[in-house]
Amino acid sequence: MSASGGPSGGASLTRRLLQLYVGLALYGVSGALQLRAGLGLAPWDVLNQGVARHTGISIGAASIAIGALVLLLWIPLRQRPGLGTVSNVLVIGLAMDATLSVAPDPRSLWLRIPLLGFSVVLCAVATGLYISARFGPGPRDGLMTGLHRRTGRSVRLVRTCIEVVVLATGFVLGGSVGAGTVFYALAIGPLSQFFLRRFALPERTVPAPVVPAGEKVPDLV
Repeated sequence: MSASGGPSGGASLTRRLLQLYVGLALYGVSGALQLRAGLGLAPWDVLNQGVARHTGISIGAASIAIGALVLLLWIPLRQRPGLGTVSNVLVIGLAMDATLSVAPDPRSLWLRIPLLGFSVVLCAVATGLYISARFGPGPRDGLMTGLHRRTGRSVRLVRTCIEVVVLATGFVLGGSVGAGTVFYALAIGPLSQFFLRRFALPERTVPAPVVPAGEKVPDLV
């Protein structure tokens, strides 16, 4: 039977939806745990935290608001959002706030360091899950690929420029930059590539994501 109908098609869609929403929820959890570790955040969360501090909203709400604003930038770039794009904007921020409401704030450095490592690995697992579901890129990834197509510059260069601007803006606004930020930047690419291969769906269901050799895997958000 075709992938669009019958038992096999239903099972494939169910698995993809499960990967999408579990992945997005875990992404939000990982961001909250990295915040609790208190050793520095991922670039976009530095910006989210800076905006949250200046507006009085939660960091999850800031993530949703910034994601929605980034999505508006897709219009001149002629990018088309998918279910995963809209879900990305909403689910990650909600999961982040929910986790922060129950996760304790560790005081000991000996607890914060392994918590940082766990949060980054969890982020990579989440990335592998939701990107492999192939329901459309997150708003930030879409901005990157849209600028890549419009400018002709490499994905790596465009991504680096975006994240430098985001990180600098977040830092100026009071976001947390530290050793965790550096660790995230160095570890997330190789880890995400590993988990993308682990969670790739069968080719007959949906094409697995292709990561060019030497390219860093996009985050997701």
